[in-house]
Amino acid sequence: MSIKTSLIAILAGSLAVSAIAEPQQPSQPSAAEMQAQALPIVKRFGATLKPQLQAAVKSGGFAHAINVCADIAPAIAAQISQDTGWTVKRVSLKARNPNAVPDAYERGVLEDFERRKAEGEAVAALNDGQWQDGRYRFMKAQGVEGLCLNCHGSNLAPPVVKALSERYPQDRATGYAVGDIRGAISLIAPE
Repeated sequence: MSIKTSLIAILAGSLAVSAIAEPQQPSQPSAAEMQAQALPIVKRFGATLKPQLQAAVKSGGFAHAINVCADIAPAIAAQISQDTGWTVKRVSLKARNPNAVPDAYERGVLEDFERRKAEGEAVAALNDGQWQDGRYRFMKAQGVEGLCLNCHGSNLAPPVVKALSERYPQDRATGYAVGDIRGAISLIAPE
């Protein structure tokens, strides 16, 4: 066997051993695959919260409904997080709850949502998903509907103003109009 043939055999053997010795990294799911997992979680959150909010309005008025957004919405997010492994939370550029202040990624996406809305994109269509530091993050915009204006609009009833000032003395989440972006549901995939 020639030196050239011997070197080729050694090199081929070395490559085969290193290929066996090094475990293959699992391929990262595509953004489309991850979004397909994220969207039902967002829908579940809304489908769980909205009826509870409507029931609270019916039973005790809008001032009573503030407690649903303050206490029940975070509990719903926590339960969905536990059930799915995804971190679920609400964020806003004009946060009412101090726990809803966006991180840098979320702030950037919310600002991008505002830009896209100003360019004519429908609020209901606004979402963003991307890999960041090895984890998939997804956000879906929450648009302001007529019902929302009772606690987030400009002309609030005195009982609502009182309840908000007691519960959220630093509240910034008013002055919205129908069609505005109230914030977003923000998800982080499990590791």
